[in-house]
Amino acid sequence: MVRKIIKIDREKCNGCGACVEACHEGAIEMVEGKAKLTREDYCDGLGDCLPACPANAISFEEREAPAYDEEAVKAAKAHTPLPCGCPGTASRAIKREAAAPHINVPTESQLSQWPVQIKLVPVNAPYFNGANLLVAADCTAYAYGNFHSEFIRNSITLIGCPKLDEGDYAEKLTAIIANNDIKSVTVVRMEVPCCGGIENAVKRALMASGKFIPWRVVTVTTDGRLIE
Repeated sequence: MVRKIIKIDREKCNGCGACVEACHEGAIEMVEGKAKLTREDYCDGLGDCLPACPANAISFEEREAPAYDEEAVKAAKAHTPLPCGCPGTASRAIKREAAAPHINVPTESQLSQWPVQIKLVPVNAPYFNGANLLVAADCTAYAYGNFHSEFIRNSITLIGCPKLDEGDYAEKLTAIIANNDIKSVTVVRMEVPCCGGIENAVKRALMASGKFIPWRVVTVTTDGRLIE
């Protein structure tokens, strides 16, 4: 049938996830860091998601689409799915209590947010405001033993592998830097040549953002030493 349904412009989408929360029917999910209409039969065509989108990436269109299935929506709600689509990608801050100085405890994680993958993190997550941003190649935390205390502590952490991941990080990083109050950027990469991709992506993102933000690059050798 031909009916009114929403249309999401993935080029304009900034990955904030506001439309996912606004869609009471669960028709929209975050896919690779962008909003996507994944269930056309869940979309009632009323457009609660439109005013929630800060990037004006959502509009109406009339086209061939499955009819709105209210019963299927009710059944899906009964299973209380998370708005992120995948429970493991739900954005959240992590609060940690400092141990008393006289107590000897095992080394604790210093990670302060989730998710950490560049492609999964929402562009406008609240923890980006006033953040010291750490952009790291994912091998670095394994190669350098003191990674948490020296780099992750007091930072918002994003990781990726330019050799194995598809696409370019520069566009997503540009959006994060341009749309948030980032105080500084630290890039941690491995000494291997392919890791230059993550450094170059950050460099291009900083230039494209139009902001002047202090940044540095730290290189980790394969035997666990730092080169700065």
